[in-house]
Amino acid sequence: MSFLKRYLIAGLLVWLPLGVTIAIIKFLMDLFDQTLLLIPAAYRPESLIGFDIPGIGVLLSLTLILITGVFVANFLGSKVVSLWESFLSRIPLVRSIYNAVKQIAEAVFGSGDQTFQKVFLIEYPRKGLWTLAFQTGSHQGEAQEKTQMGDVVNLFVPTTPNPTSGFFIMASKHEIIELDLNVDDALKMVISGGVVVPDMKSETQKSNIEESSSPENANKSGVNQA
Repeated sequence: MSFLKRYLIAGLLVWLPLGVTIAIIKFLMDLFDQTLLLIPAAYRPESLIGFDIPGIGVLLSLTLILITGVFVANFLGSKVVSLWESFLSRIPLVRSIYNAVKQIAEAVFGSGDQTFQKVFLIEYPRKGLWTLAFQTGSHQGEAQEKTQMGDVVNLFVPTTPNPTSGFFIMASKHEIIELDLNVDDALKMVISGGVVVPDMKSETQKSNIEESSSPENANKSGVNQA
């Protein structure tokens, strides 16, 4: 029975990740294929060539997103988006949902200093227990001012195994520990429940990397190669 259990687990570890990956990809492809409904029925691929092509909706969606990005990146497009958001902000329920989703999307996909770019270690849910948290901002509002904690950091604490859910806390920068861990590795650690732990670089490795990436050493290496 021990050998049977061992072989079953070995096979499960092969097929389970593969099956979940295929299921997620199929779900995304089916979701993107819904964009084909924007095309008149007479001009859809199944009408033109006689059969359906799986995944063509992905190309259409990416093209649509790219064209939208090019449009809103210029002056005219930004004005149109501002007018559109001004219109949505006047609708009570839609305003709350739209603004919340937009702020979350900007935090996840943005590139500014208010995105999920820093990982912190915080003591939670009690002293002596630690968990990972992502910085979402450092702006000083009324809540931050009235706490009188000085440098307050807004943190999002994700849950395992679904990091999209969690809760928001405000903590003093002097009571939390900033990690060199990047966001991708931290998310892997959260999703796996601590099973996947990224390797920690030693101080010697860090100093060697910093020295090798310095302009002086880069110039020296270029001279030596020459």
